[in-house]
Amino acid sequence: MTRRSELKTCIIGAGMSGLVMGIRLQAAGKSFRILEKATSVGGTWRENTYPGLSCDVPSFFYAYSFEPNLDWSHRFSPGREICEYFVRIAEKYDLLKYISFGETVAGARYEDGRWTIDTSGGEQIRADVLIDATGPLHIKYYPDIEGIDSFEGAMFHSADWDHSVELRGKRIGVIGNGSTGVQMMAPLSEKASHLTMFQRTAQWVFPVGNKAYSERERAWTRRLPILGRLTREFYKWIFNQGSVGVVRDGYWRRSMDKGCRKHLATVTDPELRRKLTPDYQPGCKRLILSNDFYPALQKEHVELVTEGIERIEPRGILTKDGRLHELDVLVLATGFQAHKWGIDRVVGADGLSLDEAWQKGPRTYRSVTMPGFPNFFMLVGPNSPIGNISIIDVSETQSKYILDCIELLDREPGKALTPKREAAEAFQESLREAMKNTVWVTGCNSWYLDPDGIPTIWPWPANRFQQLMQRPDFSDFDLIDAT
Repeated sequence: MTRRSELKTCIIGAGMSGLVMGIRLQAAGKSFRILEKATSVGGTWRENTYPGLSCDVPSFFYAYSFEPNLDWSHRFSPGREICEYFVRIAEKYDLLKYISFGETVAGARYEDGRWTIDTSGGEQIRADVLIDATGPLHIKYYPDIEGIDSFEGAMFHSADWDHSVELRGKRIGVIGNGSTGVQMMAPLSEKASHLTMFQRTAQWVFPVGNKAYSERERAWTRRLPILGRLTREFYKWIFNQGSVGVVRDGYWRRSMDKGCRKHLATVTDPELRRKLTPDYQPGCKRLILSNDFYPALQKEHVELVTEGIERIEPRGILTKDGRLHELDVLVLATGFQAHKWGIDRVVGADGLSLDEAWQKGPRTYRSVTMPGFPNFFMLVGPNSPIGNISIIDVSETQSKYILDCIELLDREPGKALTPKREAAEAFQESLREAMKNTVWVTGCNSWYLDPDGIPTIWPWPANRFQQLMQRPDFSDFDLIDAT
């Protein structure tokens, strides 16, 4: 029997974005509920537990501005610490009572002026506002390789790490050399009898040491919170200054290029160095930060394979040169379906799902709203500056923008808000024009690109994002009857 409930605002996802949206709504005295597919908060930091996991944004900048963590263990802290931080936030702000755990959204549709949300638990929720906070790193990508189900050893996706599998002394294979694959190589090399990375495309790697903070340093930061805040502001300034320099030609981009090439030169074997040399400019793909990846690859029992994969067999991976790489454990570090956004079952006022509306790639107005989808908002949606600054800063800015829209709806009962189609098209045209001179369109294939080859990120300085999203321009919206 279907259970029905009424709600003002429904949020999908209790990760970093969903939590900050909940905090804002709670502070404003709004009625809301968060639907979370898992049994705890944390989003991607709950899902990913692979060896070597850390954030590639400095820890003091990867925290809510209003709730700094003064006791990070490293410059780039382990994923476990980050997840624990979000758990503490949910408890401190009493958000758990608003979260329904174990509830997957089976579908959502706009009808009769409101959103109808069907959950996996058999509940049907009617809400005025629907906010998707699932983000782009939500649906795991599994490679389409012949024989993948025939492997007789242990095999799992990096976001579903099987900690029951003994790794010591095993022959381990890793498919994928993005940030995830790179981060796990050093710790896996300390356990494996033989470790093989299967690389399709070489990546540029910038050397950044993951400094461990001493107990004395941590004690000083706890005693003087201003030190943590100053550290955060320093990293924010660095990211803001470099946010355009790394995508447009200039000092920052040249420095990045020089640093990557100098680091690559530390690989002493000419053949290995050749395999690790990309054929595109640094920054075209998301830059990888690591100073232990190249040393790990140069260990005697570690191998980099660049021949294409023919198929997976019960005993291992057969590459196109006819060689069988025998394995005991196979890790799929193949990432996520970055353009799914976890919302393809959302159907708007015109009867089109977002999946159908985005057949030629995601198209939004200011990354947050969509024409034809009244009172529907996205956090960290398409064209958010995910490759530019801390994603937490992005979500804080967008959540305030969404709250401003909800405040307007509260002043206009019986109305719904939707961006004008011409405003969304003008925004997309400005994006396309600005993207022409960026490093992201210089000739590489990355998860930033939509099916049309257009990057779905932010081509301008970080401060322009803050300015543009400071408050909604309601002249770009239609306020329609919610009937």
